[in-house]
Amino acid sequence: ARNRLSKAHVLVCGVNGTTIEFCKNIVLAGVGSLSLMDDHIVTEDDLNSNFLIPHDESVYGGKSRAEVCCESLKDFNPMVRVAVAKGDPSLIDGTFIDRFDIIVVSRASLKTKLFINDNCRKRSKHIAFYSVDCKDSCGEIFVDLQNHSYLQKKPGGEPEQQELKYPSLQEAISVPWKDLSKKTTKLYYAMRVLESYESSEGRDPGETSLSDLPAVLALRKDMCDRMSLDESRIPTSLLERLLAAGKKEHPPVCAILGGILGQEVIKSISCKGDPIKNFFYFDDADGKGAMEDIPPTPED
Repeated sequence: ARNRLSKAHVLVCGVNGTTIEFCKNIVLAGVGSLSLMDDHIVTEDDLNSNFLIPHDESVYGGKSRAEVCCESLKDFNPMVRVAVAKGDPSLIDGTFIDRFDIIVVSRASLKTKLFINDNCRKRSKHIAFYSVDCKDSCGEIFVDLQNHSYLQKKPGGEPEQQELKYPSLQEAISVPWKDLSKKTTKLYYAMRVLESYESSEGRDPGETSLSDLPAVLALRKDMCDRMSLDESRIPTSLLERLLAAGKKEHPPVCAILGGILGQEVIKSISCKGDPIKNFFYFDDADGKGAMEDIPPTPED
């Protein structure tokens, strides 16, 4: 497993509090190489959740998030190659993607996530795709391992080979809500409403505030009507929290999401242990995590 890990190449598009926790974990674990893509210049807002950016403007002034964090990450494990990949994630091409085994996307538009996920699936080599987003005290992870074989430990027995087939992000979010389990977390629906609102308004992820609530509630009604879901399944109070969060990340939640994502990527590289299929949610309000399999796997 360690040999596989040391040969794995990871690309992270979007450097923030959550992805930096993830990067720290896989660098300490000894991944082969890590490339950071985020050309945004560091601002004071980044200091609140990204522990790798020093609170000293003479260090970060005028530099991109990827540049500043790249230097800090190298100190965690000199054996791991950490580099900056300049560019726009929404424009990366297939030959560039072929350099990596795992791609993690964060704080990107739905259009960009779908574009990168689709590109990963079109390549001849297997490329695992993850997206992760933290909105203050709530978080979402999406996983697409395409076709994944792994060993599952059985109590007192030999490990057994298991096979999983994953849907693409487009396939997953296209499942009609009426077909989902009654137990599906409210965060799944709320994230889809917010994503749809940002897309239709041409907003960057997190470019929201409470002033958007009336328009978001109208969109909730429209989406629930179309997909035969009771509006009460997406509480107004939750939408208010997500809108008010904007781009803010709650550091303890970043650590939880980054820790889980690190474990998941290591599991997928080593092909050992049950991976998340295919969404994971965390809400600090109740301190609970929830895994959602969408579309639901048919019962045998």
